[in-house]
Amino acid sequence: MTPDTQTDPVDNAIDLLTLDHDDVREWFDEFEDLVDEGADDAQRQTLALRICNALTAHAAAEEEVFYPAVRAALGDEEEVDEAESEHASMRELIGQIQSLDPSDDRFDSTVAVLSELVRRHVQEEEGEIFPRMRESQADLQSLAEQIAAVREDVLASLAESSQP
Repeated sequence: MTPDTQTDPVDNAIDLLTLDHDDVREWFDEFEDLVDEGADDAQRQTLALRICNALTAHAAAEEEVFYPAVRAALGDEEEVDEAESEHASMRELIGQIQSLDPSDDRFDSTVAVLSELVRRHVQEEEGEIFPRMRESQADLQSLAEQIAAVREDVLASLAESSQP
């Protein structure tokens, strides 16, 4: 989700989104390890905010580019509506994480709830939506380019807004 995590070019939207999912799963695992190891607040907060920013950019790209393409290619309103509803829940949790001090007892548990929600959402996308999109007539290469552009714009905007 960030330039340093993806060095190989990806030529289709499904592979690009799957790499994003892989990154986030890895970061959630790292966060769990930090909690188990009793890592300090700054380490946990830094990783949690990295996860939040990556998910924000990923969700924006899916909502602006991928989900409309899914609706057009598959005519699947219910599955996309459910995915967008899950994104709304993620945004709510991300807002909570961003507003909590990492020393707050709720910080780690809120990240854990976000992790569970994201893992379930990813499983549904990778198991249901992605296979159907691979079989569709959608231009997955063009979608990948559009997704990458939206994601990078959002990440740049987030970086600018975090500057003092």
